[in-house]
Amino acid sequence: MGFPSEVRDIFASRRSKNSPLIASPAEDLKAKAANDCVQEGVRAGLKAAAVMCVVTAVPTLVAVRKIPWAKANLNYTGQALIISAVSIASYFITVDKTILECARRNAQYGKPT
Repeated sequence: MGFPSEVRDIFASRRSKNSPLIASPAEDLKAKAANDCVQEGVRAGLKAAAVMCVVTAVPTLVAVRKIPWAKANLNYTGQALIISAVSIASYFITVDKTILECARRNAQYGKPT
């Protein structure tokens, strides 16, 4: 159940045309700056995740080949979990730090960069 897409589009276009709120240019700049911060954060997060994937995969795979305990206890799923956990954590940490730094930079100087 729900609106067909045509009806939804009609209501959405009608609402935007008759909206009493008009965005100011300053708010448009703030929205663009926020979008740029998110884009910058995602880009930095992907780079960090790729680097950490390689940095984690090499020692994990070498350890599974050489260390008896790792050879006995780390199956393929365990190896994948180790590598992906580090990659995912580095992605989210880097995205968070980058977005906060960008927002702080925009708030500090009062204008988006």
